[in-house]
Amino acid sequence: MSAQATGREAALQADIQRLQQGGPQKYKDKLADEGKLFVRDRLKLFFPEGLSFEDGLFANNLRAEEGLAADGMVTGAARMADRTLFVIANDYTVKAGSMAERGVEKFLRVQDRALRAQKPILYLIDSSGARITDQAGFFANIRGIGKYFYNHSLLSGKVPQVSVLYGPCVAGAAYTPIFCDFMVMVRGMSALCIASPRMVEMVTGEKIGMQELGGADFHMEESGQCHVVVDTEQEAALAVWKLMTYLPDNCDQRPPLYESREPASPTSGLGALIPEDPNKAFDMRDLIARLVDAESWFEIKAGHAQELLTGFARIGGHVVGIVANNSAVRAGAIFPHSADKAAEFITTCDAFNVPLVYLCDTPGFMVGSEVEAAGILKRGKKFIYATSTATVPKFCVVVRKAYGAGIYAMCGPAFEPDATLALPGAEIAVMGAEAAINAVYANHIAKVPAGPEREKFIADKRTEYKRDIDMHVTANDLIVDHIVPPSQLRVELVARLATYADKRLPLPKKGHGTVI
Repeated sequence: MSAQATGREAALQADIQRLQQGGPQKYKDKLADEGKLFVRDRLKLFFPEGLSFEDGLFANNLRAEEGLAADGMVTGAARMADRTLFVIANDYTVKAGSMAERGVEKFLRVQDRALRAQKPILYLIDSSGARITDQAGFFANIRGIGKYFYNHSLLSGKVPQVSVLYGPCVAGAAYTPIFCDFMVMVRGMSALCIASPRMVEMVTGEKIGMQELGGADFHMEESGQCHVVVDTEQEAALAVWKLMTYLPDNCDQRPPLYESREPASPTSGLGALIPEDPNKAFDMRDLIARLVDAESWFEIKAGHAQELLTGFARIGGHVVGIVANNSAVRAGAIFPHSADKAAEFITTCDAFNVPLVYLCDTPGFMVGSEVEAAGILKRGKKFIYATSTATVPKFCVVVRKAYGAGIYAMCGPAFEPDATLALPGAEIAVMGAEAAINAVYANHIAKVPAGPEREKFIADKRTEYKRDIDMHVTANDLIVDHIVPPSQLRVELVARLATYADKRLPLPKKGHGTVI
């Protein structure tokens, strides 16, 4: 190589290194003061070996001295264990990670290429939103920020989209994580809102802080828009790594099959966990720990609508999505928020070929004026619709009680499960015994003098009702496929997951349903 060529290469390497330094040092110092990582250090948490390649590093390089290196965005692809992901990461040292013409084009190209390559996209978001001073070049253009959300919609259900938030994401910047299949927020650092506290005060007069308006705990517990909350950037990277082990690269593939591991707690103790009294609470997470492979339970929206649990796990090495009523919280009844939570999770699992296991222990949908005002019927419809239209392998396990429309939402016999299983003592009924007796015999009971005679009448009717809904009667009528000894439930599910791995159940041909 000639001296001239060597000099050119050296100069190019120097340019690359300069551009990779991002914005001015004072903004890097500010990141450190806020306990945040520089974008390229952040990327190393996810991709220790570095990016496989980077596109658009030279975007706005002619204005790099103005603090516009790479136009504030790192884009490319990288390896995560044995798979490749596309990545988009804001550089907060460049104009607070704001988005302008070159950065917008980089963002769109990653989306285009991920769709073409059928690979997941990871969005590391630390952006103040649109760069208002430059809005003429990108706001309403055909290939402007609006195209982000058009592309998100096309990508939805095709490839997994995962976002991690590292700062306040306001207005346009807030929509990307909302469109993603999974959103991870860092407590005390992340925030998500449609308008800043300053704008909120100007428009409504309300004075509120950023964390109260849209912090991680708020979006986990109240709005339900966040899927995972962590405390540090390191934990965020670990959460994404674990999450990706349950997902395929795209909708045409299956999740990976892993080597089976014994549960963290012995399956022999599963039956003893379940109280005989259907009104006595227990934590369904304890049952899950005896059912799934050790260390495989990954709960989604753990702090939201906790009367219903959703999460990924592995059973005998098979990836599954679990939807489970949790009687330890609000008796395991289905509320509007838990219906939304379940519908979203079921739809995501179905999109990416993740089999579903329903663990049913519910008195049914909650009643009353409060839930009616919150749209319990409309939101419950979404839950039932998601269960109805899911074409992946589906298994309903009646753990203890399945009352009212709860058995519908939880994939009971009418909803084409590949098996309806029940544990001993489980009940499927319009309602529980006490409620049924009150509904049918309230007037008669009121006429019977209080005391032993009334108590005997109620006890006799309770016995009659329990006899009618005894699980052996239900199994006799083929409403359930099998009554499973609790210690054998895991073995039963492993066998059925393997059997139905190649399931094909096409839906009726149509454009799409109208339930949203």
